[in-house]
Amino acid sequence: MQKIFAAITGVEAFTPPDILTNADLEKMVDTSDEWIVTRTGIKERHIQKGLGLGISDMAVPAVKKLLEKTGTRPEDVDMVICSTVTPDMIFPATANIVSDKVGIKNAFSFDMNAACCGFLYMLTVASQFIETGKVKKVLCIGADKMSTITDYTDRNTCPLFGDAAGVVLLEPNAEFGIQDSILRTDGSGRKHLYMKAGGSCKPASHETVDAKEHYIYQDGQTVFKMAVSKMADISVEIMEKHNLPADKLWLVPHQANLRIIEAVGRRMGLDKSRVMVNIQKYGNTTTATIPLVMSEYEHLLKKGDPLVLTAFGGGFTWGALYLKWAYDPA
Repeated sequence: MQKIFAAITGVEAFTPPDILTNADLEKMVDTSDEWIVTRTGIKERHIQKGLGLGISDMAVPAVKKLLEKTGTRPEDVDMVICSTVTPDMIFPATANIVSDKVGIKNAFSFDMNAACCGFLYMLTVASQFIETGKVKKVLCIGADKMSTITDYTDRNTCPLFGDAAGVVLLEPNAEFGIQDSILRTDGSGRKHLYMKAGGSCKPASHETVDAKEHYIYQDGQTVFKMAVSKMADISVEIMEKHNLPADKLWLVPHQANLRIIEAVGRRMGLDKSRVMVNIQKYGNTTTATIPLVMSEYEHLLKKGDPLVLTAFGGGFTWGALYLKWAYDPA
């Protein structure tokens, strides 16, 4: 029986129009453009503004554009997954909401949460359904509105995050697509990167709001060191496992910090031109970073190109995924 792979057959992204620059942040907290760029590589980030807008309002335009580009009718989509840490609401799933807003009626849909590594986890889960023949068309959405959980009085975290949504369409392919993935979790890292309140163990109250416990908490130094080592180790592991040549390989890293990205690329022996980077324009949009950067580099990719996607996030979660690109530029 012929092996079936889950291939990315299209990618799209959406970023809200409002931009928060480093110069803007200089007026809000004790920081500077030089301090931010030197430590993170970020120059600006997009922020979703407007009452009542959630991540579904960023995901919907990305999904609609992708369906149009790939000639896919909403009724032909079999499955929708949304990876996020900032859903529209606790329930129903944002994937349900997106499905309704774009007219997807014949699919089952659900959300996933693996923090910044969620896009890799989601692709791996979705690929299993395609490989078994259970479904034919899957939308994988990575979307986060990080501005809603960012403390803009905290100079250490507020320069890092932005808002965005990205989506890919997965379809069966006899040769190209997701070839392998390696995913890992170390739950002891949960105390270094998390939101302290808002869950069932510490529900929202006046006290938790006053204590600013509904914002991101991050032990920056620990997270940085772990991200560099784990992303680099696992990317090299999958690269060596499949004998991937450094001169032909594309690295698609989670856009958390430019220094982390550069360290992973060096460890893999890649030229900078083979490493996808757009963190300077968008900051860390968590689970949206990988489809967002892929959408910007899509015109450079050719059928058969090897790509390694890698990410590290709260949990701790991390992983690497190897795929063969399935189509040439339009």
